[in-house]
Amino acid sequence: MDTLLLMKAALMGVVEGLTEFLPISSTGHLILVGSLLNFHDEKAKVFDIAIQSGAILAVIVYYWQRIWGTVAGIASVQQSQRFALNVVIGFLPAGLIGYFAYSLVSKALFNAYVVATTFILGGLIILWVERRQARNPSVVRVHSIDEMTQLDALKVGLVQCFAMFPGTSRSGATIIGGMLLGLSRTAATEFSFFLAIPTLVGATVLALYKQSGLLRFTDLPIFSVGFLFAFASALFVVHWLIRYVSTHTFVVFAWYRIIFGLIVLLTAWSGLVEWKS
Repeated sequence: MDTLLLMKAALMGVVEGLTEFLPISSTGHLILVGSLLNFHDEKAKVFDIAIQSGAILAVIVYYWQRIWGTVAGIASVQQSQRFALNVVIGFLPAGLIGYFAYSLVSKALFNAYVVATTFILGGLIILWVERRQARNPSVVRVHSIDEMTQLDALKVGLVQCFAMFPGTSRSGATIIGGMLLGLSRTAATEFSFFLAIPTLVGATVLALYKQSGLLRFTDLPIFSVGFLFAFASALFVVHWLIRYVSTHTFVVFAWYRIIFGLIVLLTAWSGLVEWKS
């Protein structure tokens, strides 16, 4: 097995884990880092999606008690039924649209200019939403995920669909979209974590099914390394982020997106870096 290829897989796994649950776009970072590492062929695109399962496992491990309690009480506990239904409702819009639009999105939008532009636009939206909530705290009406209605879940699920544009960020769309819809920063963040489970599982299964002809048994070590590093780094981020949002805003991530997006546009325009998708 090529040691350099395994090192690339490990680095890509770290990038996936560190960015999946932050509002800075894991897909966008994977596209750009993959370009720098010359790791961007069709199989690499499947790899990028497949290693999301490592990030999913991190959420399951971190919230295991809540998840198991929901499963155990699904038949008789109203709160468990409501929570599970909200997650399903939140997943459906992206699940349905993603299934039918997968090929179009993967072929037409995965490039540095789209990523950089959505990075910048997303950063500006975060600044606006945070400023709005700071000026008028009364816009927050849902302080816990257990207070969410089915309509709240559907609205967040619809907002999540914007994440199909590379660089938008699934977490950014659900967290900032949730805040815009009246969720507290903590409630929006936690619901984004739980919504990631069916969404990322669905994306992974769909990608592996549609691109199964590209995969070989010899790819297993590369995918395994990416999975393990994505899991470890994502577990750290989930643990850190839920504490961070209790006392901080997302403004720092907004400025990161804007600056990073401008750098990508400048390097692409000047020819300093040949970004490839």
